[in-house]
Amino acid sequence: MPPRAIISGAGIGGLAAAMALSQAGFKVAIYERTDKLEEFGAGLQITPNATRVLARLGVLEQVRQLSSKPPAVLVLRGSDDAKLMRLPLDDAERRWGAEYLVIHRADLQTALVEAVRARPGIELSLGTTVTGFAANGDTISVRLQRGLTAARDEADLLIGADGLRSQVRSGLGFGPQDRADFTGRVAYRALVNAEDAAPRGARSEIVLRLGAEAHLVQYPLRRGSIINLVATIQSPSRRGGGDQQWDGAADRSTVERAFAGWSKEARALIGAPVQWRAWPLYCRPPIPSFSLGRAALVGDAAHPMVPFLAQGAAQAIEDAGALGRMVAQAQDIPAALALYSRDRVERAARVQRAALRQGRIYHLGGPLAFVRDTTMRMLGPRRLSERYDWLYGA
Repeated sequence: MPPRAIISGAGIGGLAAAMALSQAGFKVAIYERTDKLEEFGAGLQITPNATRVLARLGVLEQVRQLSSKPPAVLVLRGSDDAKLMRLPLDDAERRWGAEYLVIHRADLQTALVEAVRARPGIELSLGTTVTGFAANGDTISVRLQRGLTAARDEADLLIGADGLRSQVRSGLGFGPQDRADFTGRVAYRALVNAEDAAPRGARSEIVLRLGAEAHLVQYPLRRGSIINLVATIQSPSRRGGGDQQWDGAADRSTVERAFAGWSKEARALIGAPVQWRAWPLYCRPPIPSFSLGRAALVGDAAHPMVPFLAQGAAQAIEDAGALGRMVAQAQDIPAALALYSRDRVERAARVQRAALRQGRIYHLGGPLAFVRDTTMRMLGPRRLSERYDWLYGA
């Protein structure tokens, strides 16, 4: 009998982990608490460190058909659209060994779901929550809840891909200090039809505008037909965002006030969406291990991070690739998961810290913003690209 894995959660990390474990010879059962895989969310940047793994998992071609390649990241000063720097991406394959793509989150999830369902030995069950687990000798026993019905399952290993408030992470026993803390920032997301945006709104680059206590990101999706917008502002409370990572409609006046003094094009973009959705940003402190015995964590369950390096999905995909490599090389599953943890903990923690630092840099004001802007202008494309070698070339 081939070994068997249970995965809690059918997000990007859980689906990628299922493909990786299947390639390593495992039968896989995925349990997802929602009754339907909703097409929520907006745009994602799939950086070269992630597209490299998607290629190994055999799903990059499907992802490529649904995505586009931005030629550059263009950084502008929010008040007047003065150019601060341009990071070229059209040579990503030469420099970092893989493509840099942008895609709608729902399209990436669709590609991964289709790959999972086409793969023999992977079962996806919706409306089922993993509520707990326990070691059971050479296996791990998992408690399940389907509506009012309780059930159990058993496998050789359990992967927690169940997000920021992971039930699997809770069962690993990191203590009360391991809590999700609000970062003091709320991201407001929207999708806009390209024809409804400003004249320059359909440009093909990833455009980042910086200002005091706020920044605005835009890039086109689905062959340029829509524009992804993310407006992030500092906030003393998570008002408008609820207590979940994704929430309902947001108060658009809050967004408009935060960008009132910005450039004409920035204000036009802010005014274009019919609806904004609020996303309060949380993080957890880095933890010393992503595994315990026959259980391990991937994605936000292991290392939730702020989105200022565009690495949330990318790091979850990296986790999946590392997990597949380790379990394919070892006969002892707890030992293989411990190797996976050692491979990933330090890097993921570095990305978590770097993303937080990037957010502080983005939101500088006054003299510090002047220093930031001057430094960006002086870097130039070559030195700027070198700053991302550790991240994209890994």
